[in-house]
Amino acid sequence: MTKEFLESKTDYFYVVFRLVIGLLFLLHGLQKMSGIFDGKIALFSLFGAAGVIETIGGILLIIGLFTKYVAVITAIEMLVAYFMMHLPNGLSPLANKGEASLLFFAAFLVIIAFGARKWAIDNLMH
Repeated sequence: MTKEFLESKTDYFYVVFRLVIGLLFLLHGLQKMSGIFDGKIALFSLFGAAGVIETIGGILLIIGLFTKYVAVITAIEMLVAYFMMHLPNGLSPLANKGEASLLFFAAFLVIIAFGARKWAIDNLMH
């Protein structure tokens, strides 16, 4: 009974997954953007570019537009962030504070594999 219920609701669980990942990534980007708007971070720096990618990427994931392409770009960004910003501070993601980058990277791999699915603008374009 539980297996049948879960299998019949797979698309809905996945939509929640995509929306939560998109929202968290958007918030991650907006946090960086606040520094850009305050003049503390240069827009054309790596950190500024990350803020733009995360903000726009989060919005696109939430609405399900260009989902697989956005997931590829954001996955690459998370790898770059991990190797440039976190790994030099130690091997353990918990010690170097890189666990969010790796979790986002893993989530984007799932999104690359499954695409937008239900409730996405991508579905209207096909």
